Amino acid sequence: MSAPESKNPATPRAKPVISAEKGRRARRKFIRSVMLLAGIIGASLAGILPVLQAGVKRLRPPGALDEKDFLASCIKCGQCVQVCPVSAIRLGDLDEGVGIGVPYITAREQACDFSCDAVQYILACPTGALTYTKPGFFPVREGAGLSSLPILKARAGEPEPALNLKERMGLARLTRPEACLAVQGKGFSGSARETTFKGRMRYMEVDRWKPIPVIDHPYERELCDLCVTECPIEDAIALEPFTDADGNQRFRPVAREQCVGCGVCEMICPLEFPAIEIESRAVWEMNGEGA
Repeated sequence: MSAPESKNPATPRAKPVISAEKGRRARRKFIRSVMLLAGIIGASLAGILPVLQAGVKRLRPPGALDEKDFLASCIKCGQCVQVCPVSAIRLGDLDEGVGIGVPYITAREQACDFSCDAVQYILACPTGALTYTKPGFFPVREGAGLSSLPILKARAGEPEPALNLKERMGLARLTRPEACLAVQGKGFSGSARETTFKGRMRYMEVDRWKPIPVIDHPYERELCDLCVTECPIEDAIALEPFTDADGNQRFRPVAREQCVGCGVCEMICPLEFPAIEIESRAVWEMNGEGA
């Protein structure tokens, strides 16, 4: 009986053949990995860039601590949003960086008209990020404090008409005087905003406690003064006379020291682009100019 054939260890083994289908699967997996990585980087930059670029200053609700302290104190619970009767308060979106989930107000879309008498949302805040009285270790920025408590027009005649608000949110500015109807000597008739506008306000002659749509409350003015008459704070804004380049006497809205920056003047301005706007966290100087 013959011996079995010995195997030659030097004989090379056949290399596995990678099919075209396997190659295509590998390429697809690689492309998916690259896209996933790009998505993660993009999402990270969405949070980082707004911080690095120090984006637009957000208008915070009344009683908010200074920005740095507010961001550190707010736990993003959304309680203030839930109790706001006109839905003026919103929460920051993904593009807000460290401000994600932090409450803010966009005055042009829906201002704070103090329909809640500035009570509900402060009571709802569990951390003191929104407060009437700051702890002693939080100083008041120069020019941010109000010289006296603001008087709420809706409380006129009541024993305690003042709001317990000691610092302003911002300050109203006439940013487009050439467009202002009062400056041009023009009146206004009709709804202050376009028919699709969803903003609401409290009108005392309609209902003390129930805000109604702005578009359901038309106006008739020989000289436009909506920013003055609809401001919820007494003596916060007034039409002041001036003489134009042609020697004509005109009037222009001017924010006074009692302006708290609630944003009603900006919301109610009937122009397509408001002539008066709120500058968030602006302060008051002794000469009456905001800083």
